[in-house]
Amino acid sequence: MTVRRVMGAETEYGVLAAGNPHANATVLSTQVVTTYAALVRRRLGAGRTAAGWDYHGESPLEDARGFTVPREQADPAQLTDVAPVLTAEEVAAEALRESGLWAESVDRHQVVMNTVLPNGARLYVDHSHPEYSSPEVTTPRDAVLWDAAGDRVVLDAVRAVAAGAVSTGLDVVNLYKNNTDNKSVSYGAHENYLVPRSVPFDRLAAALLPFFASRQVMCGAGRVGLGPRGERPGFQISQRADFFEREVGLETTVHRPVVNTRDEPHAERTRHRRLHVIIGDANLSHTAGLLKFGTTSLVLGLIEAGAAPDVALADPVAALRTISHDPSLGATVPLRDGRELTGIQLQRLYLEAARAHEEAAGGPDPQTREVLELWEEVLDALETDLLSLADRLDWVAKYALLRGYRERDGLAWDDPRLTLIDLQYADVRPEKGLYHRLVAGGRMRTLFGPEEVERAAGLPPADTRAWFRGRLVSRFPDDVLTANWDSVSLTLPGVRRGARIAMPEPLELTRADVGPLVSSAVDAEHLVRALADARPALVHTGSLD
Repeated sequence: MTVRRVMGAETEYGVLAAGNPHANATVLSTQVVTTYAALVRRRLGAGRTAAGWDYHGESPLEDARGFTVPREQADPAQLTDVAPVLTAEEVAAEALRESGLWAESVDRHQVVMNTVLPNGARLYVDHSHPEYSSPEVTTPRDAVLWDAAGDRVVLDAVRAVAAGAVSTGLDVVNLYKNNTDNKSVSYGAHENYLVPRSVPFDRLAAALLPFFASRQVMCGAGRVGLGPRGERPGFQISQRADFFEREVGLETTVHRPVVNTRDEPHAERTRHRRLHVIIGDANLSHTAGLLKFGTTSLVLGLIEAGAAPDVALADPVAALRTISHDPSLGATVPLRDGRELTGIQLQRLYLEAARAHEEAAGGPDPQTREVLELWEEVLDALETDLLSLADRLDWVAKYALLRGYRERDGLAWDDPRLTLIDLQYADVRPEKGLYHRLVAGGRMRTLFGPEEVERAAGLPPADTRAWFRGRLVSRFPDDVLTANWDSVSLTLPGVRRGARIAMPEPLELTRADVGPLVSSAVDAEHLVRALADARPALVHTGSLD
């Protein structure tokens, strides 16, 4: 067992126009995506707008429990297999088209709501929020790095919008890496993990419910207010806990389940399953992110090996909220066998099982050992010296900041100033965001420096198919029509439909696999011909003669 597996992150950012609180969120989000697409086009020297998204093959209504939800019965928010539509008033759309930066799009009349980036990621408008979906990676460390790269991507977009706001009249947009507006709306920070199709889904769900309910003690982002609207005073561990209503289900925006059943592998279906995790918070802390991805990968390994702890919560949804609502970490939740355990004790069951499994297999590799040791270190500190983790975990850092303000100014938990501090923690701008100011002041540990994050914002990981996707966008920006997770479509001279290159295996078409072929290609046609010779099953096109 190891922490290594194909994984990735999806982050929806909170969006706000400080000077126009009633601004249409879809328009604001479209500003962000279109502006960054224009920046990419400039950097690449491309003559056309950035590559679009290909919805071919997406199946958001297929359920891992063995059925497909009829389209007419689905909530509209579930229909992620169709392009988003700008729903703002025509006058707002016209303002976008008249912007100097936006006018650099293909025909001065196109806004971009969905694009593929040179680092292999996707940036798009999702449910009125800008969303960055990271490229596929193979380690928890890389998952944290390319997730942080998304923060850099949207920061560049925010700065570019602000730079053009005076001359264009568009609203200045602020983005926040958080999960709720405290007005009943929650937006996601999802994770994705590739698991073998052979593992029964009901076994995955049963073992993950107690783990996900308690994982927040390490990975929560912290929140002022209890309840979906923050209507009750207090502080809780997780931003998302109050928005989950079911144990298992397909939905992601209504009746949210702790374990999501969407069966959309974005890979060879007979071999792979993509576990779509919607329960997590958006983490700025690198340590919290490493724990989130690393421990989840280890638990999935336990499940695959049939070695997961035999533990079941009496009510996982209630347990999720009970644990979140008690930052003292002393609250217990009932198990079906009659025991009562704290969130920390539940996590120790999984830690002990992971350690035992690793020792039986001859010991962990270095990356797995790092996660196991950090897991134990953090659980120990949560029990003995909570505030010592203020330099590593988001929720503890935020709690320490808020406690300082409360003690200094005598503020109650329902004081609106504390809610503003909560929001400011998540501001993506380094000069404004309290998380970034903690980092700058040496009060928050990081795993990566700004240069590494900036590099990951422009370059794809080398060891997954994301390398191929990202390099094609960089090398042939005028020839990449569309892309998605498992294919790329290119224009070709004299071929009406161009060429579609299939990428069904996430660990193929890597730099080691096809790097020389891509580097030696003088143009897209040359690349397609060479790939058709080397991997004919992957290339779908008309005649190349």
